[in-house]
Amino acid sequence: MANFAIMGFGTVGSGVAEVLRMNGASIAEKLGEPLNLKYILDVRDLSATPYGDIAVKDFAVLENDPDLEVVVESIGGAKVALEFTRRALMAGKHVVTSNKELVASHGKELLAIAKEKNVNYLFEASVGGGIPVLRPLFQCLAGNQIEEVVGILNGTTNYILTRMVKGGVSFEDALKEAQAKGYAEQNPAADVEGLDAGRKICILSDLAWGKEVLPDRIHTQGISGLDLRDVALASEAGYRVKLLGRALRLEDGRQAAYVAPHLVPESCPVAAVDDVFNAIMIRGNAVGDVMFYGRGAGDLPTASAVMGDVMDALQHRAKRRDLGWSESADLADFGGLSMKWYLRGNFPAPEGSEVLSGGAVIAGPMTAAEAGALAERLGAEALLPVLE
Repeated sequence: MANFAIMGFGTVGSGVAEVLRMNGASIAEKLGEPLNLKYILDVRDLSATPYGDIAVKDFAVLENDPDLEVVVESIGGAKVALEFTRRALMAGKHVVTSNKELVASHGKELLAIAKEKNVNYLFEASVGGGIPVLRPLFQCLAGNQIEEVVGILNGTTNYILTRMVKGGVSFEDALKEAQAKGYAEQNPAADVEGLDAGRKICILSDLAWGKEVLPDRIHTQGISGLDLRDVALASEAGYRVKLLGRALRLEDGRQAAYVAPHLVPESCPVAAVDDVFNAIMIRGNAVGDVMFYGRGAGDLPTASAVMGDVMDALQHRAKRRDLGWSESADLADFGGLSMKWYLRGNFPAPEGSEVLSGGAVIAGPMTAAEAGALAERLGAEALLPVLE
């Protein structure tokens, strides 16, 4: 029998317990042994729940139990979760998490501790919720030189943009709908300002090229400043506006990573991904483009990925998964990245640009710095990158 514990019994933690309840027999068959939920660590009183007899409030109980092999961290944030994760790894426990803030900001340190203690630190659920993307990236695509990773990494903003495109509603009204449906928090800044997507693209970049990219080092632009006019004009011209996280390996060997709303041509598979769904495209020099699609959040989809990692950790007791990233990446400045740009305003179309309706054009390719200078010179009211 393999024993595991859950730290934090909110949406994800309770989802993991539910997956075990639903699928315990098949999980045991695949593992070759029963999987037993031995503890739930939470500050709340769980005595009235079906899990009251295994609920504890003292982390030391988990830390000092020699029969406990795996700890699921679903506390969230990077304070208590960081302390408990460090201590669990130092105590020789495998740790599994869906916490993108913790992995993006402290993954290098925690993976180094895991290596030292010969245990696993796994985090498939931290990027795509229930979408399997990290394991394919470091395992199935290992024979490739990864050239680019780009995708819709936040379901809340994708829902808002879908409502703006298909419903013709403003950003403010679409956000209120998302909050009413439980897709967005009352304080939605992490989603709508691109912070959540930024953490996820950093993790994808870390794994793709093995060098650390911290969230505070990348350009991050959200969707709170988007005008419904630009969403509508883009749709008329055969584009969809999507908030994308993008990571690139440049020809000079440097890397780039950023988050921004883009015009995406309707011919691109990512353009058709709507509502709360996520999609991540990876380009390898051998495989070409591959796309991973599915629900990027929710209790059971996320718990599905967490449970997969719990099983993977137990199947790699003797030889841990060799994961990690090294020194800081040599990042190119966002201002130096060259691409096409959408501009809108009351100005004559720049020479060589593609003229759209409503005073909008697509110009370039040019660097982000050059596009910003052009927009300022023309008095443009909107400036967005175009994915090619």
